[in-house]
This record gives sequence, C-alpha cells and structure tokens, in this order.
Amino acid sequence: MATVFGMSASGNCYKIKLLLEMLDAPYAWREVDVLNGGSRAPEFLAMNPNGKVPVLEIGPGQYLPESNAILVYLAEETPFWPQDKFARAQVLQWMFFEQYSHEPYIAVARFIKKFLPADHVRQQEIPRLLERGYQALDVMEKQLTGREWLVGGEMTIADIALYAYTHDAAAGGFDLSRYPAISAWLQRVTVRPGYVVQ
Repeated sequence: MATVFGMSASGNCYKIKLLLEMLDAPYAWREVDVLNGGSRAPEFLAMNPNGKVPVLEIGPGQYLPESNAILVYLAEETPFWPQDKFARAQVLQWMFFEQYSHEPYIAVARFIKKFLPADHVRQQEIPRLLERGYQALDVMEKQLTGREWLVGGEMTIADIALYAYTHDAAAGGFDLSRYPAISAWLQRVTVRPGYVVQ
C-alpha cells in the first residue's frame, strides 16, 4: 500500500488524494506540518532533498516527489491516463501548463491571502499574481468551452492537476463567475465517483 506524505491544505497534495480516492486505491496518509518546518526535518529530506510535499512512498526506501510525476505514476493503466500517444502528450501539455503558467500565480495568490497576515509585505504581489492568473484562466476557459474535459472525452489527470488550485482560486482573489466553462467543469469534477473535498 502506498503512503502519501502531504499537507492537507496544499493543492499539490490534494491532487494525489483526489486521484487515489477516484481510483478507490488503498493508501495511507501522513500529515506533514510544512508551515512549522516538517518538510525540512532530516527524516523528510531523506525522502525528498528538495524539502517539498507531496512525496509518495511506493515501497521501502522508494520515494517519488513532485505532484504531477506522482499523478502520472498512479494513473498508469487507468482511464485517467489515455492509451493514445498524442492524447498522453496533451495531458502532459496541460500538466506542464499547470506548473508553469497556472500554479505560480493562482496557488501563490491563494497562499498569500489565505495564510499570511493582511499587512504582510507579500500582499504587494497580489496585483501581478491576479494579472497572470487571469491569463491562465482565460486559456482554460477557451479550452473548456464546448467540451467537458481538457483532453479528449474523458476526465484525465490533466483535469485533476488543474482542478486542485482552480477550485479554490476565489481564496486568492479570483472571480470565477467570469468563467462559465470553467465553472461547469469544476461542477463536473465534484460529481465524479470518489470525489473528496479538500
């Protein structure tokens, strides 16, 4: 049975929990207190020298960090990872988009607004984060207009990767009412078998 070392409040960790629940796969969850240095402890750094959650323990001494790499590993031979080669490349395309064009703005704005004091110096970053985050949401809205899922006709790990922070984007100051296709997509995810609230 796999073990996930994660922080429940983290969207990157929520991705893993969401996929495991939708797969109805057995797993153990080990909460890591990241905000109080838990991911910098020697025993954690032995699993992931980068000091970040989540980490998937596959077997004794076998650890896999990075949320999207974990998604790919877990999705192999399931409906969440397409059989078609080009479709798989498209799934990866959206997962790379999530890490480079979406998460650095939407997730960071959420962190600042949700976890830092209102007078914290990082609050000054919010206008720029909103600008870039809205650009990412614009791209998603265009892709999801007229279709149910990001790639093909079925939900994939691309949807899970982008759902994790998009569903809570309002906490970072984003107005999702501007995006009817995204809003409908978010709702579709919540009615999937195995869906679990963060």
